Amino acid sequence: MPLVTSKEMLAKAQKGGYAVGAFNAENMEMVKAIIQAAEELKAPVMIQTTPSTVKYGTVETYAAIVAAEAEKASVPVCMHLDHGSSFELAMQAMHAGYTSVMIDGSKLDFEANIAETKRVADVAKALDIPCEAELGKVGGKEDDLEAEADTNTDPQEAKEFVERTGVTSLAVAIGTAHGFYVGTPVLDKERLSEIRQVVDIPLVLHGASGLSDEDVRDCVKRGICKVNFATELRAAYSRAVKELLAEKPDTIDPKAYGKTAIAAVKELVMARMKVCGCDGKAEK
Repeated sequence: MPLVTSKEMLAKAQKGGYAVGAFNAENMEMVKAIIQAAEELKAPVMIQTTPSTVKYGTVETYAAIVAAEAEKASVPVCMHLDHGSSFELAMQAMHAGYTSVMIDGSKLDFEANIAETKRVADVAKALDIPCEAELGKVGGKEDDLEAEADTNTDPQEAKEFVERTGVTSLAVAIGTAHGFYVGTPVLDKERLSEIRQVVDIPLVLHGASGLSDEDVRDCVKRGICKVNFATELRAAYSRAVKELLAEKPDTIDPKAYGKTAIAAVKELVMARMKVCGCDGKAEK
């Protein structure tokens, strides 16, 4: 089916008490793996690209790949700009065919974040495209974005932020980090519950690669409607290719690398979809 926006799938997730898995893709093989996983599990899915990914391949290229693969799929597929770094990039993504965007002004102070986010949210609303934002700082490093310490989201600030910007979903900081965790993450789940009580739009969990299944499920129970996975997909892809080359060092066909990587990423995505509880939800 054609690409869809995240509006309906996140609304259904919020009502149904599960989360939609949102998976970052770097190339055609990862896109195929993610959609194959969604097809097999009958799950709605969001495919994401970050600023460094589109710098490598352009928004037009990724939008075309995902649209072509989604057209053949029987499940809803949304194309999302993850961690949009500027108003201009968000505009480029929507113009290229992205059906959901994020503007990440979390590095700015509260008022500046509101101003930058509202600029994007206003245009997105006029185009009927959902807009995600982030309040608080998720630690770790993803792309060129780096936070040395976590600054968890304040519930009352979150309420004001959503009301003043008009965003349709909000990424919250509760102790997660981008990339793999060095130690065991300590999540402020009570903070998440407090945010859920005062914010009525879908909440998003970033930095889920490396979290335990139990932690992800608990966050979903407390109101998370979208869970982002990036680093572990890259790791699964790279590990599969390395193993193939170790076993068969004379392999020179890129399609062979791609096939083994697709299988590894698909397996991981299916496992994460089950943890989010979105398997089977495309049929309802």
